[in-house]
Amino acid sequence: MKAFILAAGLGTRLYPFTTNRPKALVELKGMTLLERAIRKVNELDVSEIVVNVHHFGSQIIDFLKEKENFHLPVVVSDERDQLLDTGGALLKAHALLGDREPFLVYNVDILSTIDLKDLMLFHLRKGGIATMAIRERITQRYLVFNSEMQLSGWRNVKTGDENIIRNEQILQNFAFSGIQIVQPEIFPLITETGKFSIIQLYLRLAQSQNIFGYHDQSDLWIDLGKPEQLIAAEEIIGKLENE
Repeated sequence: MKAFILAAGLGTRLYPFTTNRPKALVELKGMTLLERAIRKVNELDVSEIVVNVHHFGSQIIDFLKEKENFHLPVVVSDERDQLLDTGGALLKAHALLGDREPFLVYNVDILSTIDLKDLMLFHLRKGGIATMAIRERITQRYLVFNSEMQLSGWRNVKTGDENIIRNEQILQNFAFSGIQIVQPEIFPLITETGKFSIIQLYLRLAQSQNIFGYHDQSDLWIDLGKPEQLIAAEEIIGKLENE
């Protein structure tokens, strides 16, 4: 299978670390977020890794060349002309990801000990068009899943706004982890164009397609999108290394 690392974001939340570099090349304990993501996705022994680029995109391309792609088959989906968000990025990378087998999509700005092989087995067992890794954590906007772990809508607990697709008795709130397995059969179903969110796509497709949530209960998941989160992650990794 292939993996798609989403690395094109502007990294505005990580300022000033991203003043002169993309967030993918910000370092955590001496290792770039991109290298950490590449190492993580390769736990699945992937056949190829696709990395999308936009903000300081040439730096990422040069970095991969300098590192000889970490001796892995890595190709770039170039969005330097237009940042496309997660859904638009997926659509643009269609030709690189192919139509033969499911693929992993992984956000570059997360640190996780999720068992990707178990995620993949869950996805194959459920047979949906996509499987999203989800966790129980505090946030403002949640995705909603029914007792079968089917995506059933969203709700904002701060504003009270919600859009429930399946009005069932048991609905649970979960937060998306930025990790997912996607079937290539999704591509003919995409009618959105240009810049759009993959969550926007999933919520539309969930009305007619099965999109499942994998309840990730691994011991570590951190969003590395803000300086304080990066610092917290450094402390956690330091403690783990000293154990």
